[in-house]
Amino acid sequence: MAAQLAQPEGQSGQLSGGQPMIRKRAFRRLMAAGLIGSSIEWYDFFLYGTAAALVFPKVFFPHSSALTGTLLAFSTFWAGFVARPVGGVLAGHLGDKYGRKPVVVACLAVMGASTFLIGCLPSAAAVGALAPTLLVVLRFIQGLATGGQWGGIVLLLTESTGAKRRGFAGTFGQTSVPVAVIISNLIFVVASGLMPNSAFLSWGWRIPFLVSILMFGVVIYIQAKVEDTPEFRELQREAAQQRTAVVRAPLAQVVRDKWGTILLGCGLLSATNSLFYVSISGLLSYGTSSLGLPRNPLLAVVLGASVAMVAVIPWSGHISDKVGRRPLILIGGLGVAAWAFPYFGLVGTGSLPLIFVAVVVGFVFQCLTYGPIASFLGELFAPAVRYSGASLAYQLSAIIVSGGTPFLMTALIAGTGSTMPVAGFILLMGLITFASAWFLPETNPASVRQDPNVVPGTQLY
Repeated sequence: MAAQLAQPEGQSGQLSGGQPMIRKRAFRRLMAAGLIGSSIEWYDFFLYGTAAALVFPKVFFPHSSALTGTLLAFSTFWAGFVARPVGGVLAGHLGDKYGRKPVVVACLAVMGASTFLIGCLPSAAAVGALAPTLLVVLRFIQGLATGGQWGGIVLLLTESTGAKRRGFAGTFGQTSVPVAVIISNLIFVVASGLMPNSAFLSWGWRIPFLVSILMFGVVIYIQAKVEDTPEFRELQREAAQQRTAVVRAPLAQVVRDKWGTILLGCGLLSATNSLFYVSISGLLSYGTSSLGLPRNPLLAVVLGASVAMVAVIPWSGHISDKVGRRPLILIGGLGVAAWAFPYFGLVGTGSLPLIFVAVVVGFVFQCLTYGPIASFLGELFAPAVRYSGASLAYQLSAIIVSGGTPFLMTALIAGTGSTMPVAGFILLMGLITFASAWFLPETNPASVRQDPNVVPGTQLY
């Protein structure tokens, strides 16, 4: 496949803007590899959130109260998000200098190893404080890997397709998120349903983590069969002709020239990140501890609602190729803001069907934002610094919004006895997304969509 990507057969040509185009069949294989690899990566990352809500308080913090144990578990959950910007910075620097593919391969391998090792950890009952310490270390390593892989996966996809299909292509990296939620929750439901609760807390919870060993098959495939993107290889050719590096200091350059764009790009993700982590992690803790709902039916609600995301994310990316990126992000941000209080009103009923409605509608609004973001963030930055710029914007939101949301939700509800402050927080996040999109330029305007020779985003450089 590497040769096929480098030397197209039968359907070779040029991307709009003069860049070489890969074969359709080869690109379909790349999209499949990107979806599968990214899905397993996110599976590993989200699995921790489910375990932090349902298992880790008892396994790693057994001597704490229920509330304190949950807060401590969610604080370790946050460690992965603290690490994500660091991983994004390191991977962005290396990816802009040496290529997208080698960085993706390294990140996937590190994620698979760290998640597998979490499944091997001794409990606090066996080794005391060493157990949660090792848990935090491995969670931090998970965060480094996740922070690096997102930018590499979406750039492999968007830089390897025709300019007029970048929005749709990028969603194969984004769709991996709900796919990962489905897989992680399904494995948790199956594993916990096949054994008594005591056995699940003793050893059964380890099974979903040990399954991550499958990641190494994807790593081997991408390493052997996938070539780097045509756009990056073009940068390498130009640098070779000039006998210089592709870019000497991509991070410093993009921060110096595009710091405002990075901050607004970070703001774009506020709505989708906050409501998403409320739904897949905070809701599980609140539903089981405060509403007294059974664990597995609540997991099934999140699993079923995630199916809607699998459909809506690719559709939103496709529509962004037709009407532009900003309109969908603006609608999605306002939708999340408007749905914040109805969401928690439905959750507060304790009715599983109404909770399902709350999560599904919230997920749909999130997808309108999340689908186009892969292409939109990349198009905001020049190719030579694109990995660094897009990764930094995406991962800054992870540490500011994503990682702290379940902790904040639990603390606010415990302190006030109400979900209304959490709803106010989600409302604010939706408005931040709307404002960020409002002040950023459209990277795929009508003039670009109607001109087959213009690549989206190039008019901004």
